[in-house]
Amino acid sequence: MFENEALLELVPHRGKMFMLSRVLDYDFEDRSLRAEYDGGPSCQFYEPSLGGIPSWVSFEFMAQGIAALSGITDKLAERSRRWGVILHVSNLRIDKPVITGKVGIEVRECDHLDAVFVFDCSVRQGDTLCAHAKITVMEIENMEVLIGNGK
Repeated sequence: MFENEALLELVPHRGKMFMLSRVLDYDFEDRSLRAEYDGGPSCQFYEPSLGGIPSWVSFEFMAQGIAALSGITDKLAERSRRWGVILHVSNLRIDKPVITGKVGIEVRECDHLDAVFVFDCSVRQGDTLCAHAKITVMEIENMEVLIGNGK
């Protein structure tokens, strides 16, 4: 299990945008991961008037779950860290408008072609499904080339 500080070497997010508390388990062969975020008022997206985090933030939880899975995969394969660029989000469904407390995050690769991967993702609070989506990500080795600062 990866928690707090150990997760920082797996994902590029920092500060208030770092929204993973722990990886509960992952399957290298199945390319799946389950993680949690403790949520609450310390979350950058916490809305006091709602008493929780708006469920549209689920997309970010899903993206960070994918980043953690990619980071673990790179670590286990002993290769340099790759970056993920989100290309497409489809079938986004939000079933609960506000998330209060601990957030459960599940991601599983369901398809890939070369460096493009499709993940089936869900966010839960306990047994309640809050949101679900398919997210397509392209992995690249050098972010500088993508943004035009590299060769």
